[in-house]
Amino acid sequence: MRNQTLAKLFTTAFHENWDEPAFSDYEGGDYHYKDIAKTIKSLHLFYQLAGLQRGDKIAVLGRNSSNWATTFLSAISAGLVIVPILPDFNKNDTNHIINHSESKLVIGANTHLEKVDLESSEKLQAIIKLEDFSLHAAKDENIQFKLNDGFQYYKENPLNKTAFVFEEWESEEMCIISYTSGTSGFTKGVMIPERSLLSNVIFAQEHMPLKPGNRIVSFLPMAHVYGLLFEFLFPLSKGCHITFLSKMPSPAVITKAFGEIKPHLILSVPLIIEKIYKKRILPAIEKPSVKFLLKIPVISTVILKKIRTKMVETFGGRFFEIEIGGAPLSSDVEAFFKRINFPFTIGYGMTECGPLISYEAWNKTMRSSAGTLVDRMEVRIDSEDPYNVVGEIQVKGENVMLGYYKNEKETKAVLTEDGWLKTGDLGVIDRNNFIYIRGRSKNMLLGPSGQNIYPEEIEAKLCNQNYIAECVVVERDHKLVALVYPDFESMKADNIDEKELPAIMAENQKKANADLPRYEHISRIELVDEEFEKTPKRNIKRYKYV
Repeated sequence: MRNQTLAKLFTTAFHENWDEPAFSDYEGGDYHYKDIAKTIKSLHLFYQLAGLQRGDKIAVLGRNSSNWATTFLSAISAGLVIVPILPDFNKNDTNHIINHSESKLVIGANTHLEKVDLESSEKLQAIIKLEDFSLHAAKDENIQFKLNDGFQYYKENPLNKTAFVFEEWESEEMCIISYTSGTSGFTKGVMIPERSLLSNVIFAQEHMPLKPGNRIVSFLPMAHVYGLLFEFLFPLSKGCHITFLSKMPSPAVITKAFGEIKPHLILSVPLIIEKIYKKRILPAIEKPSVKFLLKIPVISTVILKKIRTKMVETFGGRFFEIEIGGAPLSSDVEAFFKRINFPFTIGYGMTECGPLISYEAWNKTMRSSAGTLVDRMEVRIDSEDPYNVVGEIQVKGENVMLGYYKNEKETKAVLTEDGWLKTGDLGVIDRNNFIYIRGRSKNMLLGPSGQNIYPEEIEAKLCNQNYIAECVVVERDHKLVALVYPDFESMKADNIDEKELPAIMAENQKKANADLPRYEHISRIELVDEEFEKTPKRNIKRYKYV
């Protein structure tokens, strides 16, 4: 791998696709590779005039956009460290990240800049507007002139592509500090080195068949490495045309964009896939007449083929694969997709691995697995029998982070004495290194006879029932209780009165328990009036309800 570098990959991609489309903002502007290069060089000159040195940090704050991506590239191509900040973070968290990372510049969307406190940030020099790279505020009035000079130079002097190159990194140099907001509520800055980004991008190039000019829709937050790597950096390295969806990615908005752009590769989280399944597929196959016809072999083949065609068209019609990650996919949804031969696969990773740990192509993967261990990584299960007995998944290899920024205590805590990264996830492997995840170690409950109970598996069963939007399974007095937020939107569409909810939920409980071993049975369902509080990755903050 070391005959290749991140800098060489991106320099080559720009040179070979100079006159081709690079970025588009959905329902907005379009930019060619040469346009992006010109803006990057303008920002380089500004950074130089502002006195930034190699290794200095730049924070970027906002939803996915062409300028967000350009800001990212301008930093890593100049030897600067990028600090992505999720726009969902509140004011305190935003300023904590800026201060903790020692960021010298913030380039952010105008709607979020009121959260940034320039004066209280010791290292912060200036705040730049992401929309047009104009100055929002600065401690030094000369910053305005330096910003003007940076952009004016390349307005007057054309950029030759041979003069556009990414600065090289040492493999162990930190490129990104990624601050995660987990379900435990604690925020840490993950230091991601060049080797991790390179290893992830090269793996994708070797295993995912994208070509120059292929279309991609970027809607997962690029402040998380999952979206950053596979909806942005990997497609960019192949000369693809990326459309950034800056709106909140509801299923309706996403499917509309997919229908117009027709992407060649799609990434998603289970929540979106499951919502589309529940709203577009489940009502049709739950009809008594369809259920009957699905039992007749010849007719069922025709019906399932039509459903598959409808699903493929929902996502634009020309993708080779949908890659699902970030959380477990409902086993019922997975089973149905397998039945109709739908081209999807489930991967596994974490920010600390930049992100990939396991993946396999949709037509080679094993059911219920999260794929097989990726290249340049090792895996082990912390149990006496890793093929049969569940234990913590531990990994090491090129993808693994440097550690947590300015947090030696947490870095030591997440590593074993012999240098393996403790993922906090529980699972088993098979002899081909396919990984099967059972749940999070911190979420696991003990049954009445010491059985391991994984609440995520019970929740997946329950969320497939009628009029359940989301749920959390907790333990109360040694019994399992399901906290349920009803799907009021579907109830309204079906003219279901809220008075009917107790009877509906009693039936849902009965159906879910029928598919579960006795020690995992739900003792009762409690309804909640509001959606569960979530992290920016849309994972429920479970610790608030346990």
